[in-house]
Amino acid sequence: MRHRIFIAVNLSEDIKQKFREYQDKIEELFIPYRSEASGSGPVRWTKPENLHITLIFLGYLENEDLAKICQITKEVASKHQPFSISLNKIIYGPPKKMPPRMVWVEGEKSEELGNLRKDLETAVFSTPIKTSQEPENRSYTPHITLGRIRQWEFRRIDPEERPQIDEDISLNFEVNSIEVMESQLERDGPEYTILESFELKT
Repeated sequence: MRHRIFIAVNLSEDIKQKFREYQDKIEELFIPYRSEASGSGPVRWTKPENLHITLIFLGYLENEDLAKICQITKEVASKHQPFSISLNKIIYGPPKKMPPRMVWVEGEKSEELGNLRKDLETAVFSTPIKTSQEPENRSYTPHITLGRIRQWEFRRIDPEERPQIDEDISLNFEVNSIEVMESQLERDGPEYTILESFELKT
């Protein structure tokens, strides 16, 4: 059986609730641009329970390789201590990408998070696992996808009338674990399930 897998940092319930409030606030900016036919706006919002920070996306894996990924993730997690992440801005994403594809939360670069991700990449991609993905080998800035933009509806808005999304925020949370997660693609958006959670070194 094949599974669509990624490794992520999940968020606390209070942080998720805070972002639900931001989603509602931003959605109000798009009310004038809702489709008369569907009643939906140009942004498909991520369900709060699905909010996370992706560390590595692995694509589709067979059961045997999934078991290897869980073991690798457990070993890497045991070598890293808990640390904090600071989230500081809500913007269109990716930055400088026009037209934008998402509304997302951007965080400050973190040495601890960067090292954790690098160690995961090194461990995962040095193992003979059948995946179509490759290590990115680039500077990593954490982000959380609040919503995905429906391109056709967004392009219908005059560029000068498009809502400006550039809000400074100040949210901090501690990372105590990392998770191996499965993504299942549904008609109303992907559904994410935590398959295994591994605590960082205490």
